[in-house]
Amino acid sequence: MKMQDDLTKRALDYHMMDGVPGKVSVVPSKPCQTAADLGLAYTPGVAKPVLAIEANPEDAYKYTSKGNLVAVISNGTAILGLGDRGALASKPVMEGKGVLFKRFADIDVFDIELDEKDPDKVIAMVKAMTPTFGGVNLEDIKGPECFKIEQELIKQCNIPIFHDDQHGTAIIATAGLMNSCEILGKKLEDIKVVVNGAGAAGISCAKMFVAAGVKREHITMLDSKGVVYQGRTAGMTAEKQEFATAGSARTLSDAMVGADVFMGLSVADCVTPDMLLSMAKDPVVFAMSNPNPEIDYELAMSIRSDLIMATGRSDYPNQINNVLGFPFIFRGALDVRSVIISEGMKMAAAKALAALAKEPVPASVEKAYNGQKFSFGRNYIVPKPFDPRVIEWEAVAVAKAACEEGLAEKPITDWEAYRVSLVKRMEKYWK
Repeated sequence: MKMQDDLTKRALDYHMMDGVPGKVSVVPSKPCQTAADLGLAYTPGVAKPVLAIEANPEDAYKYTSKGNLVAVISNGTAILGLGDRGALASKPVMEGKGVLFKRFADIDVFDIELDEKDPDKVIAMVKAMTPTFGGVNLEDIKGPECFKIEQELIKQCNIPIFHDDQHGTAIIATAGLMNSCEILGKKLEDIKVVVNGAGAAGISCAKMFVAAGVKREHITMLDSKGVVYQGRTAGMTAEKQEFATAGSARTLSDAMVGADVFMGLSVADCVTPDMLLSMAKDPVVFAMSNPNPEIDYELAMSIRSDLIMATGRSDYPNQINNVLGFPFIFRGALDVRSVIISEGMKMAAAKALAALAKEPVPASVEKAYNGQKFSFGRNYIVPKPFDPRVIEWEAVAVAKAACEEGLAEKPITDWEAYRVSLVKRMEKYWK
């Protein structure tokens, strides 16, 4: 309890440090020191870009911040693991998302908290705001509404729309799964996977695992009512129905027998030692419940010495952290002016992360983690967020995928020059 009280004090103090509430502010990018500056920044000079943009809407990317501005939008119905706490209570998280966008990819953010739960109204609100932004990151919106909101906005808008709660975890977890299977000598098409949690993240992880090579029939999905199986009617949605199994398993204990992989996006301590022992040789456990995983890390490692385990926590090896995804995915998408973030772009991000984890880790990364040594293996299956190379690997991969799929309105041809530009852009953040 004392440790929790200490965290509460430190976190609240951080959010009001130096007498400044919150974590973000707006800083002008042009001088406004003289009367002449004022005449250019506002009236009468500002009328000139207005007329230019009316004549050619593409000029908005020349004369405004639209091309490097992302909206982080929530209605507060699924904040972290805290549930529906309301739109206003989601603001600290959305501001935090803005900090990460800026720190890791030099992307500007306006956080927008919508006091609205009707998905159709949320869709209309967000669509109406798209002239302002180059992309939209949806966040902490509960399922199943989040699926409809994202899909409709993708259809109706011509800028990237990305629900990070769905796809962020899926992208990082897929990178970790590919590398785990390589380390263990298992093939994706052979493994049996248990996905515990059928919300936005669970559904997206299952879909991406299938796209990576896992057989759909080898996935057993569970929600709070148990196994999602064919013929079940209670609590079923169209998204769950896609993963309804024909097998006889009905409980998590049943499903874990012989499983190669456990993907937990559910609640703390739901996996027992006996369940872990019942898994196949060399099991992979991704226990994402935060702050307490589905099974305690130390307990799990003491039970299975052949285990590869990942969590959502930074104090254990193999953190599956969404910050490895969204800043760099949007960076690549914005830089080529992609109209969407496609499945191919998401997979390109996952493969780039998987590949980078196999590279030698620079000393700067080890320094950021108190001198820890990292090398590809059971305790290092995905890169660390403070690895400065992530942006050049992932953003380039995402941008290339957009160009190859014909989604880029401003395609790049000189990829080495783009990579160098990314490194230079981020130098100020790594000094």
